[in-house]
Amino acid sequence: MRALTVEEARQRAADLDLRSYEVAFDLTGSGDTFATTSRIRFGATSSTTWVDVKPERLISVVLNGAVLDVGALDGGRFPLTGLTAENELVVTAELKYSADGEGLVRSVDAADGRVYTYGMSSLESAPRYFPCFDQPDLKAPYTMTVKCPEDWVVLGNGAATRTAPGEWVLAETKPLSTYFVTLVAGPYHLIRSEYDGIPLGLACRQSLQEHLDRDAEDLFRSTREAFDAYHGMFRQRYPFGVYWQAFVPDFNLGAMENPGCVTVSDDFVFRGPVTEAERSTRSRVLVHEMAHMWFGDLVTMKWWNDMWLNESFAEYMAHRVSEDATSYGGNWTDFAFVRKWWGLQTDQSSSTHPVAPDSLKDAQQSLDDFDGISYAKGAAVLKQLAKYLGDDVFLKGVNAHLEAHEYGNAELGELIAKLTEAGAQDLDAWSEQWLRTSGLDTITVERTDTGVILHRKSPDDSRRLHKLSVGGYAADGSATSTDVVLSGDSVEVALSNDVVVADAHDDTWAKIRLDAVSLTNLPQVLPKIADSTTRAVVWNSIRDSVADAELDPRRALELFIAALPDEDSDIAVGSLTPWLEGRVLGRYLDYEQHRGPVADALGNKLATTAPGSSLQLIVARTFVATTDDAELLSSWLNGRGPEGLVVDADLRWAIVLRLVRLGAFGAAEIDAELVRDKSTEGVTHAARCRAALPDGKEAAWTRIMTDPAVGVQELLATAEGFWHPSQSAVTAPYVRRFFTDLPRTAEIRSGMVVGLTASRLAPKYAIDEQLIAPAEALIADQSVAPAIRRQTANFLDDLRRAVAVRQAFG
Repeated sequence: MRALTVEEARQRAADLDLRSYEVAFDLTGSGDTFATTSRIRFGATSSTTWVDVKPERLISVVLNGAVLDVGALDGGRFPLTGLTAENELVVTAELKYSADGEGLVRSVDAADGRVYTYGMSSLESAPRYFPCFDQPDLKAPYTMTVKCPEDWVVLGNGAATRTAPGEWVLAETKPLSTYFVTLVAGPYHLIRSEYDGIPLGLACRQSLQEHLDRDAEDLFRSTREAFDAYHGMFRQRYPFGVYWQAFVPDFNLGAMENPGCVTVSDDFVFRGPVTEAERSTRSRVLVHEMAHMWFGDLVTMKWWNDMWLNESFAEYMAHRVSEDATSYGGNWTDFAFVRKWWGLQTDQSSSTHPVAPDSLKDAQQSLDDFDGISYAKGAAVLKQLAKYLGDDVFLKGVNAHLEAHEYGNAELGELIAKLTEAGAQDLDAWSEQWLRTSGLDTITVERTDTGVILHRKSPDDSRRLHKLSVGGYAADGSATSTDVVLSGDSVEVALSNDVVVADAHDDTWAKIRLDAVSLTNLPQVLPKIADSTTRAVVWNSIRDSVADAELDPRRALELFIAALPDEDSDIAVGSLTPWLEGRVLGRYLDYEQHRGPVADALGNKLATTAPGSSLQLIVARTFVATTDDAELLSSWLNGRGPEGLVVDADLRWAIVLRLVRLGAFGAAEIDAELVRDKSTEGVTHAARCRAALPDGKEAAWTRIMTDPAVGVQELLATAEGFWHPSQSAVTAPYVRRFFTDLPRTAEIRSGMVVGLTASRLAPKYAIDEQLIAPAEALIADQSVAPAIRRQTANFLDDLRRAVAVRQAFG
């Protein structure tokens, strides 16, 4: 099916003026399909257009009372001719439930056999479960009716009312874009509340009821705190009536900002102990989606090249509001360690793009730009802009933008105009430097007799201005800092110390490099730097320097081992250890030779960490992933774990996975663990473990490549379990099969899961220059799905970096 182009979307938006949708769902069938009727009223200034529908069977199409030939359907588009000034279109179709996380997703809970459904519209997915004019700038109010099993409940964008057994009506909504229309239907467990006149609700599978009940107050508290903050910032209150947060199974993202009914991955319904970082992340995800009620839902981009107006704003607001207004801290530390690191890598990849590109990508290609640039880089740029303008100007302009375009659509230029009216100056130059270009500057430090000189090196002619802080740190960790504006290629700073860190408070977007003296002193000084965000800046510099083959990865390992005893941030440990395991060990350095010191350091840290603490839990998890002490891990499964550590179902599965990779456990032990944990989560964990079995590789590979019915979480877990540096000999036959077999997966799945699968299944531990040619060939093959080519390009970037590191440091 061909994707919608921006030219087609602009023409259809000019031709049509939507009045309303009435959508009727019949979910009472017993098979893998359901029926939907869309009644769409719209004005038209052209005699022709098309409606989007992707059915198993198109039952009927009636335009202005005339029955049309259903055989005219072509590639998901049904042509409409003879349009008049006012039109009524009624389309009835039989559609298929989805297993790939897009459309109307149907999931069976392994714990009790109950069936759950939810709608995920995203890019080009809405026509998979209701006929519509599918593009972001064709908004209309929606009314829905639903027929379903009598024990089901129904939620959606409008308030839901049960009118008879198994029959529901959802109230008319405000004008919505198709991509955030949703329907949630099944035997969900519901918790209701209310705050500041807004009806609130939580929903989850029945098997997760006790866990959601336990955390409900925590979730509602974050929701209340965020509403207060947003209502204080914006002149428009929350505009969409009810506010449900439905935790749904087999979700392919963290959450989706559907007005009135946010859908959230039920991974965030924690079954056991989790770290404070994980609780903070969950809260921040909820705050992010709430920001979308204004940025994205109230005012929506016209085309996908302005998705940053949604995602960058929501990402920035989520961290800002979470830090300033919610009960959870460490948000900017998390941004630096996790989100910014993601964005920095993306901005240095061959698939980088501007935050706000003048892109004419079609809708399918645009899906790939939901990445570290549209989220993290855009958020970092907005953080810098807000600091530069001050809230008086920034929020005045933002509010004027929201008011001018409420329930409509807008572009970058319209936001710039409102900020300028509010008092901002030179924003055209700012947007050209920061939003319209890709890549990032490098800021280095040169020591002098009177202090240091910061040097800026740019990959282009943008000459971006950087406002940042430079920090100096003594051997005892004591700090001095000064604010600097780097507008030219260099600036002198009257500051020096044992360690000097440019952008110590993480205020700009650049590659930061430490000088030789600072690198030498870092093992002694870094553990004593109190500010966790500054430590994140240092570690991002270290990680990036290693990836650029400028710093020996052994020095990074030594620094980690030196700093770990004093590291008190579960965010830091949770971010750095996967980086060491996933990139440094097995890609840059020999896995078995260098794994031991990391495991020993984590084991020593575990022995000295407070029992029952968040830090203990993250250290225990990372120790499990790196140790080769199978006897010790087996003892944890038998109830002899460290004092204060709860070895719950999820940690047990992590131990089982490690024991499988060590060759101590096999299929029988996996089956036995699944008997203990007969949940959907258990099935997912078991799939990951089975893919890790040496004799389970072919079955796992075949399932990934050929089974369209496997759910998203089980699919991705299978891909995650497949590769490991300790199994390079076993997985060697599959390395080249990645390039030949993977493209076919786009024939059985669609949407985001195609790229997610490719990312996880790329043979990242095979560091072989001979793989460059097949990777380049796959990337150049225009017949291959864009998401697969994009992820292969990312794999190739990483491969070339790993080859360069090995050549530089052996």
